[in-house]
Amino acid sequence: MARAGDVGTVSLVREAAVALSATARDPMELVMACRQLIERRPSSGPLVWLSARMITGSEARAEAWDVVEAIERDTTARELAHVLAADTTVLVIGSPEIIGSALLARGDVGVLVADTIGEGYGLVHQLEINDHSVAEVPAGGVGSAAADADLVLLETDALCDGGALCRTGSLAAAAVAHHMRVPVWLVAGVGRCLPSRMWQPMADRSISDQPWDDEVEIVPLDLIDKVTGPSGPQPVAEARLRVDCPIAPELFR
Repeated sequence: MARAGDVGTVSLVREAAVALSATARDPMELVMACRQLIERRPSSGPLVWLSARMITGSEARAEAWDVVEAIERDTTARELAHVLAADTTVLVIGSPEIIGSALLARGDVGVLVADTIGEGYGLVHQLEINDHSVAEVPAGGVGSAAADADLVLLETDALCDGGALCRTGSLAAAAVAHHMRVPVWLVAGVGRCLPSRMWQPMADRSISDQPWDDEVEIVPLDLIDKVTGPSGPQPVAEARLRVDCPIAPELFR
């Protein structure tokens, strides 16, 4: 299976479903395969969602392809593109997949891309070749960019009531924006809203004793104004209503 970051979430989940389905007849082998998958990308909510549904469902293969279909039909990018105001300037961190798709559909939105871990060039290049207004922001300029933007968009791969796992730099952007009263929207596609008992072990594995060296960090939800998903922007409290991941503690033993 492709390494994390080589492919988008849809392709990653589809490849994972194929690989895990090969072990579906043996419950113990399936659990071990799911654990190995999560170890490779511990901050991915969709992969945890896929694994949990497969090992707790009555028909693992059917669960796998239900998850793939749900990820493929995710309308979050389209909903986000629809609600962005014209002539606004947004700040994003890195090269977020869903946010990037939404911004590419909106040539009337200015974009500030904060390149905190060396991946922002991908989104900058895509926007430039499509004649979008875009500026690259160095890691040290995240705070100033957040204060200057009209909206901060953060993408998460996993969230629960305790917070959201986002690209490093997101916490600084959210904190400054919150203080300066700049709206902060958290973008959470299908499969990213998890119960706390599934999210916490992911966070424990993703955040080290030196969090400033990690690629992801925890953003508290009290810094977030809206959570944007398949139904568009909603109050943060409503994100818990989207949780449909079963609890499977054996994934993290």
